[in-house]
Order: sequence, then C-alpha cells, then structure tokens
Amino acid sequence: MKIKEILETIEERELPLVREHETTREVVKRMLKYSHTRLIYVVDKDGKCMGTISLGTLIRHLFPHGFEPAIHPRFLIPMITFETAKHIMNKGLIYAANEDNVEAVIERMIKAGIKEIAILDDEKRVIADLAMQDLLKYYHLVESE
Repeated sequence: MKIKEILETIEERELPLVREHETTREVVKRMLKYSHTRLIYVVDKDGKCMGTISLGTLIRHLFPHGFEPAIHPRFLIPMITFETAKHIMNKGLIYAANEDNVEAVIERMIKAGIKEIAILDDEKRVIADLAMQDLLKYYHLVESE
C-alpha cells in the first residue's frame, strides 16, 4: 500500500506551515492553530520544506530556564536571542512521498521516534502531513469496516 492511499482516507486539513523568516510569535500562533499536530513545517519563499519545529523545541526555546540542568549554558544565549523560525528549526528533516510504501514509512517513523511526518512532492514542498493517529485510524477502524 502506498502513502497516497492512506491520504485519500484523511479529511482534508490545512497544513501547519510557517515561512523561515517568521518570528517565534508567529510560530506559536501556528502551533496553537493546528490541533491535529505538534509539528510545524518551515518553508522557504518557494514553499520548499527546510525543516521542522516541534512543540518540544518551541517549549525549550521559550522556557529555557525550566530546562537549565538539561541544556548546556553555552546554548542558553543563542536560544534566547534566536527570533525566526529558521533559527529554531530542526534541519534534520524526515519525510515521505506519495509513492512510498506505508509499512516502510511506519518503520522510518518508529526508528526516528516521531509521531508525525511531512509528505513532500518532488520539489520538496509539503503536500500533506501524516500522523500516527491517521495510521491507527486507517488500520484499526477504516480497514476493519
């Protein structure tokens, strides 16, 4: 089974995107706007996905004092002074494509410890997002009907 087949079963939803130059305030607004995800995709001016910002990353960035024992002091000043999505995004992008095998994508997600993944086109633009909840729903509710 291909990813595109799973995507056909998901109700259309707006993608959680933010431009790389947008402020952390805008990132917070987007994070609060999308209840289906805890991940924001950072895109450049052409819509190409550059990275992600997770809820955890955003929390560590906005409340560094709560993580002091776990965050080395040399990272505190940069965390406080970074102001745009590009500054705080994770550049290690894990993604899938429409034609990818669902089982391979699930395995990739589990190995990476992620619960959500971007579906990108050939130009690396986000065309959809897929969450483990979507896969659970498909495999344990839709497929059994």
